[in-house]
Amino acid sequence: MTQLIPVPRRGGRRVLFLNWRDLGSPLGGGSERYLHQVAAGLAGRGDEVTVRTAHYPGAAPSEVLDGVRYLRRGTPNTVFPTALADLRGGRFGPVDVVVDCQNGMPFWSRTVTRRPVVVLVHHVHREQWPVAVGPLAGRLGWALESRAAPAMYRGCQYVAVSESTRAELVGLGVDAERIAVVHNGVAPRPAVSAARGAEPRLAVLGRLVPHKRVEHALEVVARLLPRWPGLRLTLVGSGYWAPAILARARELGVRSRLDVLGHIDDRAKHEALARSWAHLCPSVKEGWGLAIQEAAQHGVPTVAYRSAGGTVESILDGRTGLLAGDLDEFARATERLIEDELLRTRLGTAAQRRVAEFTWERATDAFSGVLDMVLAGRRVAGAADRRPDDGTRDETRLPERPSRPPQRMP
Repeated sequence: MTQLIPVPRRGGRRVLFLNWRDLGSPLGGGSERYLHQVAAGLAGRGDEVTVRTAHYPGAAPSEVLDGVRYLRRGTPNTVFPTALADLRGGRFGPVDVVVDCQNGMPFWSRTVTRRPVVVLVHHVHREQWPVAVGPLAGRLGWALESRAAPAMYRGCQYVAVSESTRAELVGLGVDAERIAVVHNGVAPRPAVSAARGAEPRLAVLGRLVPHKRVEHALEVVARLLPRWPGLRLTLVGSGYWAPAILARARELGVRSRLDVLGHIDDRAKHEALARSWAHLCPSVKEGWGLAIQEAAQHGVPTVAYRSAGGTVESILDGRTGLLAGDLDEFARATERLIEDELLRTRLGTAAQRRVAEFTWERATDAFSGVLDMVLAGRRVAGAADRRPDDGTRDETRLPERPSRPPQRMP
């Protein structure tokens, strides 16, 4: 049985996050970065924060990181029933509010707790279900996400990371009046010494899994090599789909043009981005696209699909990057950035200026305000954070914070 590490009493809210993995997991990505940064920010503001997640090799069953208590038990599949059992059994101690992270599948926390529940959604998984688990299981997963989950969490506050995700949730029947938007932040970039070389270099940053569609980036390289024989592609990330990606690279004859760095530390990741001329994000779906922000920190514009959802907000098409409708257009957009240095510089500079407005402090402040409203029995709609004035501003704002803290539920 896992022994709980107590978190020092702070006198703030007692917040429980339920998520199927954490940032240290080999499967961890941008959504786990979001969770950790917000959780750590809340802890730094005086809240007692616990994250319940799955165990993975080399992880401690219980530890405190950045003021957040992490409890790990079960596998990515059994984490759901074991977390529910822990919540029902009171293993987390007193809880004021539960944040149920719905990465395709929620934890169904409302079945075992009477505390307020906030549902955090990065994006809707309609397109990802069949890619991830096959057509049959995908239909079941989509039915649970699109029908059962909205019914289960009827009346609960939702937090989406983009307006596109908010719109998708409304399409599933979630009331717009209870969906707040809290965008991703980005940490200050580390100092790097890398510089762009004379030959074009592209980068893909993310987990190597099917729905990231890294194969599209390989197709782009194969198409552009005849005109740009010095072209190279850097892959930053790891995942179970890596052998399939490498096999496809060999089929296309581009394996020798591929640098596979795997899972590397933060500084090495930023060094790789700083060497790149452009960043490619061919993913099926992105709630927002943290990798897009990290590339922008180095003045590197991104090419992505406009059908991916959050990319239409994280990238201002023609202003901070380029959006494509299909693979042919994706390849043409990439070549535009390679051959037009003036365009590449203009987009990269604008992207770098814009990303400076998205901070984790801003995101945490907004998320904290949403929790205040929920504990006061109110709901939040629209943009809960202050977004940069980029022409897409949503004027809906978080209501005034109560002058008195909400009463703690007994």
